[in-house]
Order: sequence, then structure tokens, then C-alpha cells
Amino acid sequence: MAILIGAEIYRHSTYGRQHPLRVPRVSTVIDLARALGWLPPDRYRTSPRAKVSALAAWHDPDYLSALQAGEGMNAPTPEMLSRFHLGTLSNPVFPEMFRRPATGAGGMLLAAELVEQGGVVQVPGAGTHHGLPDRANGFCYLNDCVLGMLALRRLGIRRIAYVDIDAHHCDGVQHAFTGDPDALLISTHEEGRWPFTGTLDDDGGGNCLNLPVPRGFNDTEMRAVLEDLILPALQAFRPEAIILQCGADAVEEDPLARLSLSNNAHMEVAAALRPLAPRFIVTGGGGYNPWTVGRCWTAVWSVLSGQEVPDHLPEAAQTVLRDLSWRGGARPGPAPHILTTLRDPAREGPVRSEIRTRIAALRGR
Repeated sequence: MAILIGAEIYRHSTYGRQHPLRVPRVSTVIDLARALGWLPPDRYRTSPRAKVSALAAWHDPDYLSALQAGEGMNAPTPEMLSRFHLGTLSNPVFPEMFRRPATGAGGMLLAAELVEQGGVVQVPGAGTHHGLPDRANGFCYLNDCVLGMLALRRLGIRRIAYVDIDAHHCDGVQHAFTGDPDALLISTHEEGRWPFTGTLDDDGGGNCLNLPVPRGFNDTEMRAVLEDLILPALQAFRPEAIILQCGADAVEEDPLARLSLSNNAHMEVAAALRPLAPRFIVTGGGGYNPWTVGRCWTAVWSVLSGQEVPDHLPEAAQTVLRDLSWRGGARPGPAPHILTTLRDPAREGPVRSEIRTRIAALRGR
């Protein structure tokens, strides 16, 4: 039985009115899934908040102390800013700046325990793949992906595959596991976009397959990557556990990337990866359009929990979507179909030659 891990802290916390993460995300997934009747009590767990001692499995104690101290401040100290990158535009000081990421990390630690004997867990509040041991990085104060992988290792699960379809490269995860023969890292991400890592020739010490993709990356191209690169690599690696970082910023309507996937691509990847290991954890990640990120991760939950997606959303689910907003800014509202459906129209197209060439290069390693 698939389990979804969430928490109410996401409903009430925000990075600030000028930050892309001012929009609701996890709360939308919970509300949509409940409105659809897909989240009975036995399938939901409340995420615990990870203790500092658990976070110190990878993060520097001085950094964790600074992160905790920042919750009571209106502005960072000079050391917090220069040494730990706390208080920047990307990583602002805000009232839940320790509790919120520690909840995402706690969700991943719980997910590792839940799948120890096998199983499927979705943690939409996790997926902070940029976090570094001693500083915040790219909206990520902690790296719950790394902490979750280390938790699996402590439970005796050695061979772990990490697949990342976020629009941005998983630089923090690669930093943690570079060259680890028992970890396989596969990342698709938009070329020329921050953090400007994960080039095609970057093999992370021999265990990373980095596939930068051009703007306009479509569903057909994602399917080609899935069938010709991701699935063969996973089948050869034979993982004991798979973590899928399912960032929704690769969806066409997202404001922080220029890729053109529909949420069907995320659903296809999740469905294809699920049977390849006895343990499967799916996280959130990027996603900054309040309507498309909530729809995407709820659609992925339908795959994991075995639900049939209706052609037309019931009124209760439509109400959840109608009540969303950008919470500031002058961006346009959603297209009408986004308020009445869960599955996007397919965004198929040609598979460009550079995609095929890059897949071939990675397969040749």
C-alpha cells in the first residue's frame, strides 16, 4: 500500500512575498487527494520534524545552529550571510526556516523506515536536492534527498538509485555521493540553467549520468530518455531502492524553467520506475506555479496509489484549484482546463537529434 507523507507546516509557512516559494504546494496535494477520495487516513502519515542529531549525519553542526538561530531573527548576522548563505534572496530568513526543511527531512527519514521491508512512499515536501553540508543553496536549507539515502544505508540497504527529473541539476546530491559505486545518480535538467552543473561529460566520479536537455523538452523526448537511458541503466544496476526526485518545474507552465513537459511525463516515469526495486520513494522538488505543481504531484500520487484519474474533476477538487493564487505578483491566471482537470493534454513532439546524440553518449559509458 502506498503512503503519502505530509504536514500542516507547509500550509502556513512561506519564504516571503517576493520569493517563488510563496505559493502553496504540499497543502494543495493533500487537499486535492482528499477531495478526490484518494487519501484515506490509513494512507497518510504526518511528517515528524527531524532532530538536529539526525540532520548532523550530513550537515555541519555550526550550520545547523545558525539555521535554528535564524528563526528568531529579522535579518541575518554577517557570518550567517557570508559563511552559511542564510539571508540571501534565494535563501531568506523567515520564521520557519529551520522547522520547515527539518520537516521535509523528517519525512524522508520516516519514508526510509516505512520502505525498509519494501513499499512505496511519496513525500511531496521533500526533494531539496541543492542543499550542501555547510550552507543553504538554491532555496534548499537542508538536503533531505541525501539524508534519506543515508538513512536507507543505515538500515542495511546499500544499492540505491537516485533519479532526478527536476528542471535543475541535483548538485547537492551529486556532491554527497560522487564516485560511490553503490549509488547510481541519473539527472535530466535544462541546459544552461542554474546551478550550471551536471554537464554531459560530468560523470560524478563514475556513477552519475547527467543529461542536460534543451529548451522545449517535450513528452516524446522524455519518453525516449526514459526508455533508452533511464530504464536500461536501472535494470543493469539492480537497485535495492529507488528515489525519484519529481520536480514539477519541468512542466511547461512553470515560471522558473523553459521546458515543455506535461504532467503525463512525470506520471509515466513514476509508473515505469516503481516495479524496478522493492523500495520506491518519490519526492517533490521544484515547482513554482501553484496550479501545475499541485496537479502534477497529485497525478503522481494517482499512479503510486492505483487511482483512476477522472476526465473532469469533481466540484470539491475544482474548488481547491480555484482557491489558489500566485500570492503576489502580476502573473496571469491558469488556463481554464487547469481548473477542471488533473491530467494535462499531452505535449508530444519530435525527438531532436541532440537528445538522441546525448543519450547515445551516456549509454556508451
